[in-house]
Amino acid sequence: MKRKILLITLGLVVVSQLPFACRRYRLSRLHNSIEQLASQRTVQSTESEYNDYQGVIHVHSSLGGHSTGNFAELISAAKINQLDFVIITEHPQADFDTSAMTLNGTHAGVLFVNGNEVTTADGDRLLLIPGSAEAALMSAKSTREVVDKQKAAGGVSIAAYPTDSQTWPSTSVDGVEVYNLFTNARDPNRIALFFDGLWSYGRYPDLMFANFFARPAENLKRWDDAISNGNHRLVATAGNDAHSNIGLSVHDASGKQWLGVKLDPYERSFQVVRTHALIKKDSGLARVSLLEAIANGHCYVSFDLFGDAKGFIFQVTSPERRIMGDEIGFVDGLRVMVSTPLISRIVLYRDGSAIDEKSGSKVEFPINSKGAYRVEAYLDSLPAPAKGKPWILSNPIYVR
Repeated sequence: MKRKILLITLGLVVVSQLPFACRRYRLSRLHNSIEQLASQRTVQSTESEYNDYQGVIHVHSSLGGHSTGNFAELISAAKINQLDFVIITEHPQADFDTSAMTLNGTHAGVLFVNGNEVTTADGDRLLLIPGSAEAALMSAKSTREVVDKQKAAGGVSIAAYPTDSQTWPSTSVDGVEVYNLFTNARDPNRIALFFDGLWSYGRYPDLMFANFFARPAENLKRWDDAISNGNHRLVATAGNDAHSNIGLSVHDASGKQWLGVKLDPYERSFQVVRTHALIKKDSGLARVSLLEAIANGHCYVSFDLFGDAKGFIFQVTSPERRIMGDEIGFVDGLRVMVSTPLISRIVLYRDGSAIDEKSGSKVEFPINSKGAYRVEAYLDSLPAPAKGKPWILSNPIYVR
């Protein structure tokens, strides 16, 4: 009887682990496909006046709390990922100015910009770039007051977690965080995540993200609606929201970790999703030029874990050239061109609705009416769990 119970128990254990073994196999296939795609990468030769700089926005250190990361880890992770910039958004502290004390300036060849993440009296979460010595006092001010003050000081404000509040669309906020890695990483079931870690963490720690990655449909809708209803430009960015503290672990009484899965060490978070800024070649990368590019919407979001997006282009080709974030008057014969370093499926959106799609590494679409036009790129050649998930999210070109 005991032997029978033991065999049944063992059988149940084996059966319970089959889904995780299958998911590990899927990650193996995905890994091989990504490597194969990387060997096919080509960047179209264009006479662009812009350079493409890749970086991350919305990063925390232990300075502001809620994080276990230090400056050395941040700099090392940025170098390993060959980032051009990192925008730090420290949580404020009542007794000292975290934006003044965090990384700022160039370190190991990477531009760091100091900022804050604040919560307003209206409940909005805002990223203020650069930060402010008054950040800890923002919780007593309305979203409009905070945004207007930031704009008057020449800074940039971005609405983080845009579905959590109804206030920011009625303000002059500069941008919206359409994707947040920290939020997405909290979605999966912790028990499933633990067993996924046992099976896949050792070989495919980065690609475990693909198991729960989802297109940020609700955030994108809020962004599209805010542009349509407010009739003004509104830039989209990605939030790495890097804390280096997401995972599941088992410790003994002394605090020693026996077993654990950490999903967001800086090095991994910086690899998954990035914001690329397009800056004029004669300006170069600097604090002022970077903030100007972001404020103007001269940027795009890419999930570089699936493929290096550097070199992506979305622009009006005639009658005069305009890039993401720009406005242009509607005329007959207006066309937009999209170029990607990998063959992909390009979906064209107008005012938040998909209106056309084409596949290739260089495609054109005719523009037949006014509206805010943006594109999403998909690597359909990738297998599950990445198949059908976006690779690139562009900012709009505004046809008035």
